[in-house]
Amino acid sequence: MKRTTALLLIIFLSFTANAQNKTYCNPINIDYGYTPIPNFSEWGRHRATADPVIVLYKNDYYLFSTNQWGYWWSSDMLNWNFVSKKFLRPWNQGYDELCAPAVGIVGDTMLVFGSTYTSNFTLWMSTNPKANEWKPLIDSFEIGGWDPGFFTDDDGRFYMYNGSSNRFPLYGIELNRKTFKPIGTRKETYFLEPWRYGWQRFGEYMDNTFLDPFIEGSHMTKHHGKYYLQYCAPGTEMSGSADAALVGDNPLGPFQPQSDPFSFKPGGFIRGPGHGSTFQDKWNNYWHTSTVGINVKNTFERRLGIWPAGFDKDGVMYMDAAFGDYPAYLPAGVADHLKGKFTGWMLLNYKKPVQVSSTLGSYYANNAVDESIKTYWSAASGDKGEWIQSDLGNTATVNAVQVNYADQDVEDNRLGKWNGQYHQYKLYYSADGKKWNILVDKSNNKTDVPHDYVELAAPVQARFIKLENIHMPTGKFAISGLRVFGNGNGEKPAPVKTFFVLRTEKDKRSAWIKWSPVSNAYAYNIYFGTDPEKLYNCIMVHDANEYYFKGMDLQKTYYYSIEAINENGVSEKYKTIKVD
Repeated sequence: MKRTTALLLIIFLSFTANAQNKTYCNPINIDYGYTPIPNFSEWGRHRATADPVIVLYKNDYYLFSTNQWGYWWSSDMLNWNFVSKKFLRPWNQGYDELCAPAVGIVGDTMLVFGSTYTSNFTLWMSTNPKANEWKPLIDSFEIGGWDPGFFTDDDGRFYMYNGSSNRFPLYGIELNRKTFKPIGTRKETYFLEPWRYGWQRFGEYMDNTFLDPFIEGSHMTKHHGKYYLQYCAPGTEMSGSADAALVGDNPLGPFQPQSDPFSFKPGGFIRGPGHGSTFQDKWNNYWHTSTVGINVKNTFERRLGIWPAGFDKDGVMYMDAAFGDYPAYLPAGVADHLKGKFTGWMLLNYKKPVQVSSTLGSYYANNAVDESIKTYWSAASGDKGEWIQSDLGNTATVNAVQVNYADQDVEDNRLGKWNGQYHQYKLYYSADGKKWNILVDKSNNKTDVPHDYVELAAPVQARFIKLENIHMPTGKFAISGLRVFGNGNGEKPAPVKTFFVLRTEKDKRSAWIKWSPVSNAYAYNIYFGTDPEKLYNCIMVHDANEYYFKGMDLQKTYYYSIEAINENGVSEKYKTIKVD
């Protein structure tokens, strides 16, 4: 009996280890559609979506987002399958068929509804969304609403939240479960308070220069009897865009704001994880999916990301954005998300030397390794044989590679969802830049992979990584990020020796953060929070030893720490300091 138990334990641990090896890397690698709106693409045709909602339904994950003319399902949160569907009726045709959609589960039924200011949008229902079986539940969902969010309480009562404005608040209302008509009138749930919460100020740097901040993206989560109404501010076109939580004892409030946003990532390769939703995986772990910005070809050029999230023992809602665009483990069982899902694989080629086959204009090669999704290198053509080569500086252990394509000279007919297109490429590795071995061969790939991420079956030792184009779906061969992950086989950075945060009475929402540079670090993580044991938010800063932060609650004491980062790992954290 003991031998059988031991054998079962070994099998279980082996299965868990194998499952744990699966990783992903933000942004999510799905076949994003192109903006369907012509005047949104005057600076160039480009992919765009935002405002994601993920739900677990009948043991599969379903992802809906803005104007994709369909949705995705996945069994593992890694491989997403697109289902083509326009949620429109003959009397209601247009671009915004599912803008900032609401997705709800009532009993065994999935409900879907898109944003509208009118009363003629349809509320859709399905009990088999994987097979694309839908029918109208309510032909004209009279109450309507922009940026809606659905919530079914434990007692079966059904609620809708909505709001998208820089003048008006978020609203909440109960709906009749049978007729889906309002019970009473909408209730105001929250007005933004930028006078108090600095992170709510509009502007790329929270400087609130010419517009009041926008509130949007309602989503409700219930945890341990508390209601967490989530919202986004100050606008998803900003790097500081974030999701925050209002906490209450009733689904319609009153609510008390958490001081800091829980979904916050103003630094790194992708930024601004606002307007999203929180969901649970198959093991009841919480995750948060949100919008991240590119905002180059158009203000609303955006992508999606997924991060581990949860609630601590005191009911504080959090999301782990530290190394939030580095490889992370997928769900494989019950997990403590306070410990994160980061693999520990470091970025190996930040601003390292690059060689390319050709260059289009000012879209320089170094843009592919500068850790900004907003910039990119473009070859002079999209022809087979165009290439880019990255020198890691020394022989390193390579575990994974992410290939992020950019949209350059996309064909004029690319508006809306475009099925059947695909990328093909080969990745090579070399110790000396002369003798090359195949690392990844996707020359026969027939899928659309705009942010392809490949975890190697086994790590390799390499100094050079080369990406060679085989086929582009449209436009030039352009790369916003050729990102190589693993370990540099060298020394981790030393800890930061001096660190201070200057906060004055003039504006306690803001601070000047300064630290002594570490010679072998390429970036730093700044952690902060209103409790010394809850430094849940993180800002990654590259190539600097100072940061101007304008995102604090002026009524709270803050706590800060910092760590240095290089291709070999992370330093010890600086002792937590108190900032009054």
